[in-house]
Amino acid sequence: MKCDILIIGSGIAGLSYAVKVAEKRKDLNIVLLTKEKITSSNTELAQGGIAAVTNLVTDSFEKHIEDTMDAGGGLSDLKVVKHVVESAPKRLKELIEYGVEFCEDTTGNLELGLEGGHQVKRIVHAKDQTGSKVEEVLSEKIKTYKNITIHTHFCAIDLIYDHESIVGTKVLDLKNKLVKVFLSKITVLATGGSGQVFKYTTNPTVATGDGVAMANRVGAKISNMHYFQFHPTAFMESEMNPLFLISEAVRGFGAFIINEKAERFIFKSDSRGELATRDIVSKAIIEELKGSNQSEVFLDCRHLDSNIFKKQFPFISEYCESKGYNLKERLLPIIPAAHYQCGGIEADENGRTSINNLFAIGECANTGLHGKNRLASNSLLEALVFAHDAAIETLKIIDSINLNFSETTQVIILVKEKEAIYRNYKLKIQEIMSNKCSFGSEKKQVILANSALILLKHEFLKNYEPRKLSVNSIEIINLFDVALLISNAIAKNLG
Repeated sequence: MKCDILIIGSGIAGLSYAVKVAEKRKDLNIVLLTKEKITSSNTELAQGGIAAVTNLVTDSFEKHIEDTMDAGGGLSDLKVVKHVVESAPKRLKELIEYGVEFCEDTTGNLELGLEGGHQVKRIVHAKDQTGSKVEEVLSEKIKTYKNITIHTHFCAIDLIYDHESIVGTKVLDLKNKLVKVFLSKITVLATGGSGQVFKYTTNPTVATGDGVAMANRVGAKISNMHYFQFHPTAFMESEMNPLFLISEAVRGFGAFIINEKAERFIFKSDSRGELATRDIVSKAIIEELKGSNQSEVFLDCRHLDSNIFKKQFPFISEYCESKGYNLKERLLPIIPAAHYQCGGIEADENGRTSINNLFAIGECANTGLHGKNRLASNSLLEALVFAHDAAIETLKIIDSINLNFSETTQVIILVKEKEAIYRNYKLKIQEIMSNKCSFGSEKKQVILANSALILLKHEFLKNYEPRKLSVNSIEIINLFDVALLISNAIAKNLG
């Protein structure tokens, strides 16, 4: 099957890129693949909002740039940060024009929230379901373009590399149990993150690092994989995967983080307390847990106005109440959980990777924006900005690309499910990564983790049959590859 553009992933990055290209070139054949339903992505779960300077009286581009650089530990690319921050109002305006309804204050202006690491209120939101509302609007808009074909339940296996370029992708059609080859002039990876490599994560089960793993196997440059952000306030439910996220905005609203002695211990690490950046708050929680030998700390919302809280955070309130937690009366057990992959496939200011005709946008890409830690609510913004820029770049080069590769065969395969076996390997990977490649890991631990992962992967591959594929076996291989990228990067960083 041939197309002009193949997009892998249906989060905000993939959807907005597809819309931008389809709007400008109705003659292009655009195919979008997603391994579950179109809304299965980190975007769907994003609660907080979009960071953007919309009030020049209380805010400025300079302040947003400063906050982003500070959160990233000074390791963000200043040129990239400046571009993203200054592009934010335009990209936000487009979403509103598409039909996304953000909350407004009593004067009709956008209601702005406060989150950790921000000097002022600048988070544009749709209560506590911003990502879901954006995903909903983009999912409906994309269906209006006749030149976009959407394939759900298609799991990418590997990129096809030929003459120093990517010419397509091998894909498992889960409904028809076929391996199909999609040939494309441009391939766009918008595959999201890899939080499922850790035991506790806020990422959906589809977040297995597929894009990074596939790009790595064809030699694309991957960087900063040791910079993995943990969200400090995930609702601790030991048997849940993913863990339910308690938005950064809840702390911006005034919630406290306390230990079993009711102490607001974060202030010992940073004068901003609960409103410090995620890496600082998460590290403080981990150190507190180690020192107290406890398994969780608590989010305290009891002092907050419950009526306003429920109006502001209806989704969070409903979920907690469904689990027996009335936040006006009970403390909520929380723990840091793997949340956002700050590194990834190296991509330039236009989303281009180190390999011809391969683009990477969204969480799977390392654009230079985040440095070692992402500023809250900069993720949806980054996806919008780079999807826009990648679309412009695509339209500049696509007519000059000739697709001469001729492999179009479809191979009938036997999908052989081994649920219990695959689940066991996944749990082992997660245990290794969580115990030895998380906060405060020492080099000796990381080296042991690396060796354990290599031995475990070798054991898995001895029984792996490439012609008996399933989405589970594909994901396990990708999890192994991403785990090794992370452990190697941590070891190298520790010197």
